[in-house]
Amino acid sequence: MITANPAPEAGTEARTGSSPVRAVTRRKKRQWLPYLLLLPVVVAELLIHIIPMLIGVGMSFLELTQFYIRNWTAAPAAGVGNYRFVLQFDEASGKALLHSFWTTVQFTVIVLALSWLLAMAAAIWTQHAFRGRGLVRTVFLVPYALPVFASVITWSFMLQRDNGMVNHVLVDQLGVTDERPFWLIGDNSFWALIVVEVWRLWPFAFLALTAGMSSIPAEQYEAAAIDGAGVLRSVRWVTLPNLRSVNQVLLLVLFLWTFNEFTVPYTFFGKSAPEQADLISMHIYQNSFVTWNFGTGSAMSVLLLLFLLAVTAVYLLLTRKKDVDA
Repeated sequence: MITANPAPEAGTEARTGSSPVRAVTRRKKRQWLPYLLLLPVVVAELLIHIIPMLIGVGMSFLELTQFYIRNWTAAPAAGVGNYRFVLQFDEASGKALLHSFWTTVQFTVIVLALSWLLAMAAAIWTQHAFRGRGLVRTVFLVPYALPVFASVITWSFMLQRDNGMVNHVLVDQLGVTDERPFWLIGDNSFWALIVVEVWRLWPFAFLALTAGMSSIPAEQYEAAAIDGAGVLRSVRWVTLPNLRSVNQVLLLVLFLWTFNEFTVPYTFFGKSAPEQADLISMHIYQNSFVTWNFGTGSAMSVLLLLFLLAVTAVYLLLTRKKDVDA
C-alpha cells in the first residue's frame, strides 16, 4: 500500500536553515563579496590616479597660471593653445621640450641597456650554487632596498667636487686626472645621473631574471653541455629563450620607470637640473611649479602620457606577434 509522505511541519525549513529564499540570499551575498573586497582598492585608485589624471587633462585646456591658483576653475579656456605652444619646435619653448625629450630618450636607452646587462651577468654568475651565494645575492639587492632619498643624497655627497669621495679616489689616490671634475653640473651631470640610476635599478632586473632562471630545467643545460656548448652558447640557446616572457615584461617595466624618473634627478639637482641632464619629468616640473604655468605643464604631461601609451601598445603588439610566429 502506497502512502503519501507527510507534509513537513510549518517552520521546519526555516529552523533548519534550508529555506530556498535563504539559499538564494546567501548565493547573492557570495556573488557580491569579491566586488566588496575590491571596493577599497577601486576607491584608492580613483582618488590617487584616475581623478587626478582627469583633472590634469582638464587643466591642459586652461590658461592656468599663478594668478588663478586660489580659484583655478575661473581660469580662462585656452583650447588647444597650450598644446600648440609646446609643440612649436621653431620657438624656444618647443626647442626646450624637444631637447628634454631626446635627452630622456638617450638616458632611458643607456640605463636600460646597462641595467639589463649587469643584471643578466649577475644572474648567470649566481645561477649555480657556490659557497656564499646567498650573501652575494643579498649584497646585490642592497641598492634596490635602500630608500631612494637616502641613497641619492649619499651619492650627491660622494660626487661633490672639493670634498667628495669620488674625486678623492680618482685624483688624490689614483691620480687619474690632475683637476677635480664637476659631477653635478655640465656634461658630467648626465653621466653621473646614469650611474646613480643604473646603481638603483639593476638589482630589480637581477631579481626578476634570477627568479626566471630558477624555473629553467637543469636537463636543458646538461643536454647543451653534452652537445659541446660552452657558457655563451648555453646562454644564447637555453637561457635567453626560456627568459623571453620574463624579459618582455621586465624591459617594458624598466622603460616606463626610467622614462618617468623624477625622484632621482629632483633629489640630485633640486628644482633646476642642468641642461645636459634636463629629463622630461624635470622639464614638466619646472614649467608647472617653477614658472607657475600649470596649463602648459599639464599639456606636456598629457603628451608624455600619450607617447608612453603609444610605445607600450606598439611594444605589446610586436612582442605578441613574435610569440605567435614562434
